[in-house]
Amino acid sequence: MGYRILLIDDEDDILEFVKYNLERDGYEVFTAANGAEGLNVALRVKPHLILLDMMMPVLDGIETCKAIRNSPALKNVMVVFLSAVGSEETQLQGYDAGADDYINKPIKMNILRSRVQAILKRIAPTDSSQELTIDTEHHIVKKGDETIILPRKEFSLLQLLHSEPGKLFTRDEIYRQVWGNIVVGDRTIDVHIRKLRQKIGDNHIVTVKGVGYKFEAAQPQEEQDKEDKQEQEQSN
Repeated sequence: MGYRILLIDDEDDILEFVKYNLERDGYEVFTAANGAEGLNVALRVKPHLILLDMMMPVLDGIETCKAIRNSPALKNVMVVFLSAVGSEETQLQGYDAGADDYINKPIKMNILRSRVQAILKRIAPTDSSQELTIDTEHHIVKKGDETIILPRKEFSLLQLLHSEPGKLFTRDEIYRQVWGNIVVGDRTIDVHIRKLRQKIGDNHIVTVKGVGYKFEAAQPQEEQDKEDKQEQEQSN
C-alpha cells in the first residue's frame, strides 16, 4: 500500500530533510509551512499520517490537531507531534488535542522512520487499486495506479463531492457550485454522475433519492446496484 504522509513544519531544512528520507522509504510525502496551509493540503490529499510541528505561525500545532480531529474528512488520519518542547505538560497537551504519538526534536531519522512504520501498521489495510486521488494542480484523477482524465465539468463535480467525504450535497448546491449561473436541464447532474461512475467505479458516489449526492470511500456494490436501478427507472 502506498502511504501518504503530510509533514507540517515552519522550518524549511526539516521539511527538506524529513521529506527526502521518507520518500526514500517509498512514502508519498507532502509538505506545508504552517497549520492553516497544512489543513488545506490534508483535505486535498487525504494523508494516512500527519507529522505536525508544535510551535508554528498562523495556526499552531495544538489548534491544527484539534481542527483535524473535528474534520469528518480527516477522522481516520494518524497524527504525530514533532516538537523541541519535550516537557510532560506539553506532551499531555498534544495527546489531549488528539495526537497518536509524540516525538522529540532534534529528529533522529532512524527513530522517526521506525515510529512511522509502527504507526502505519495500525491502519486497516485498504484496496489501493480503488483509492481515488484528485490532483487539482494538474487536473487529473488517479485510481490506484490508473490516471483518469475528466472533462472540466465532471472534474469539478467530482472535486466538489470528494472535498468533504460523507457530506450530502443537494442538487441546488451542486448546480450553484459547478454550473454557476448557467441554465442547464434537470437531468444534467444525473448524466454527469453516471459518466463519473463509469470512469471511477460504481461504489464511490452515493445517491440520496430526491435530495442529492455524496462521496464515500467505498460503497457496497449491491447497494449501489439498487440505487442505479432506481435512477434508471426514474429517468424512463
